[in-house]
Amino acid sequence: MSFTRRNLLVLAAAIGIAAGPATAYAADVLNVGAYPTNPPFEYKNESGTFEGFEVDIVNEAAKRIGMTTDIADLGFQALFAAVSSNRIDVAISSITITPERLKTLSFTQPYYDSDMGIATKTDSAISKEADLKGKVVGVLSGSTGETWVKNHQAADGFSDVKGYDTQQNLLLDLSAGRVDAAVSDIPGMQYSFKKMKDLVVKERIKTGEQYGLMMSKDHPLLGKLNDALTAMKKDGTLAAIHKKWFGTDAPADSSTVKALRAEAAALARHRLH
Repeated sequence: MSFTRRNLLVLAAAIGIAAGPATAYAADVLNVGAYPTNPPFEYKNESGTFEGFEVDIVNEAAKRIGMTTDIADLGFQALFAAVSSNRIDVAISSITITPERLKTLSFTQPYYDSDMGIATKTDSAISKEADLKGKVVGVLSGSTGETWVKNHQAADGFSDVKGYDTQQNLLLDLSAGRVDAAVSDIPGMQYSFKKMKDLVVKERIKTGEQYGLMMSKDHPLLGKLNDALTAMKKDGTLAAIHKKWFGTDAPADSSTVKALRAEAAALARHRLH
């Protein structure tokens, strides 16, 4: 069978069409949602660009699967709806992997271990959980801190629970005395307290929380991003990102260092009380 010039042009066009999706996929954008005032995990710098521990993680993971990122500014609660509706592919913002969230959402393997803490003004008489009886406790709405406080409100006798749309507003009200204590993730609070010298974490609440990239249920990129995180742990990239943002080496047995098979591995250690 002989090929005419027309045959060759048709063949070349077919090859180009076949190659097109692969080329487009390599240049695809991973749409990410982030809460903009959550340092050192993510925040906006003076130029309006996102920076932070989780920003570096998602940027590197996307790069390893041949994608770039476009990070949108969203409130913490809005992240869940944006992921569920597929308006974004990934949500970052120190989001804890929990059994309840796994019913409707997916997570990569965890990359950071955390606990919650009770924070007050430095001169407050509150020093432990038992001292919160009759007190007003502030939380970030939609967070695991809110879950913990509401689960303990009746037993511990908190007089009221106030929810906030941002961590910054929560801590400003704590500093101003509009709430007696705040319950939130320790790393984020301690980072803020470098500047807010009148606030301090009084008690650590051992929860065994772990953070992962949150995605819609069975998102097609979940496996690829999970594999990218595994590679980042094995070659030391994730540990280096931890050192950059926290100034210390990640514990050798932490999820920052240890590669885990799937999100279920996090729940084997997760104990949210």
